[in-house]
Amino acid sequence: MKDSHIPVYCIDSYPDGQGQEEFYAQRLETLIARFAGIDKAHTHDFYMLLYVRQGTGTHTIDFVTYPVQPGSLFFLAPGQMHSWDLSADCTGYLLFFEEAFYLHSYPASRLREYPFFKSLRAPLVQLPAQHPPFPSLLEQVLQESESYFDNRLQVLRACLYVLLELAARYAQADDTPGGANPRQAQQLRAFETLLEQHFRAEKTVQAYAQWLNITPNHLNALCRQQRGHTASDLIQRRVQVEAQRLLVHSEQPVKQIATDLGFRDASYFGRFFRKRTGITPEQFRDNR
Repeated sequence: MKDSHIPVYCIDSYPDGQGQEEFYAQRLETLIARFAGIDKAHTHDFYMLLYVRQGTGTHTIDFVTYPVQPGSLFFLAPGQMHSWDLSADCTGYLLFFEEAFYLHSYPASRLREYPFFKSLRAPLVQLPAQHPPFPSLLEQVLQESESYFDNRLQVLRACLYVLLELAARYAQADDTPGGANPRQAQQLRAFETLLEQHFRAEKTVQAYAQWLNITPNHLNALCRQQRGHTASDLIQRRVQVEAQRLLVHSEQPVKQIATDLGFRDASYFGRFFRKRTGITPEQFRDNR
């Protein structure tokens, strides 16, 4: 098998990284110029926000490629793999923050609720043509991160919170189709939270429906209406993404990956993976 090591970066890995403060801000064009290989596939142990102010290209996150254009706002949670191919004129901002930085002032429950940090949701929010708060707020963050005021970290946390809340507003508006009421949206968010917690051990629609105190048919209807897929398919997609991450990020044997993902044996996992992707786990790993 070929070497499939994927770099895992922490905040200290970046030029002038402020790892002791669990936060990092930089202009996109500056980081590209100062960090060789930043465009290649890698993962990291922190949350990331990338805002593109100018330029075009593509951004691949967990094996899905998204278009890049002015106003593109990307989000990554720890453990997600990404790479990009950007035009030479790309400009923008990058914010990195560790979970502890956010939790110092805001609740963990809110961080878990942001739709763009969920594995089954698109990590891209395409902002409308008129979105003046974002570049001005991001510029303020960059200036504040280089300041020496005693309350600098408090201001940075407040700015980060406002950015995430504004982005969540756009994400929810884009993500909820006409006809979906607030209760339905809340039920789907609860399903996605439960799925993130239990997908390794529980893969049946019946179990998630029972936890939500609704019927399997109702859960399937919610998922079809708001996600365009059945609940079963969303469960399988989450397992597939995790399997792909492990096959690329780790050197664990396929048998161990199957066990970690709750499959009774490697052959069953192999059949599941091939049905979902068209190739075996070994072929997927070798091709990467």
